[in-house]
Amino acid sequence: MPTIRIEGYKFRFYSSDLNEPPHVHVIQGEKVAKIWLQPVALEYNHGYNRTMLNQILRLVEQHQSEFLEVWYAYFSE
Repeated sequence: MPTIRIEGYKFRFYSSDLNEPPHVHVIQGEKVAKIWLQPVALEYNHGYNRTMLNQILRLVEQHQSEFLEVWYAYFSE
């Protein structure tokens, strides 16, 4: 499962998500969020506060093309 680390967060892709729209799971310790990539939007959040979510959403927007590239490469194998 591909994992991209940015600013202390793990952005992870799971093979079981094949039939869903492109998204990443953002993990830090026990906290997790699911972020859609097109358009960038929060699906769910477990444990992150508003400040952290805003930072995560900014990071996803900044790295959106990289995440989409990894998503399509991973699921085209």
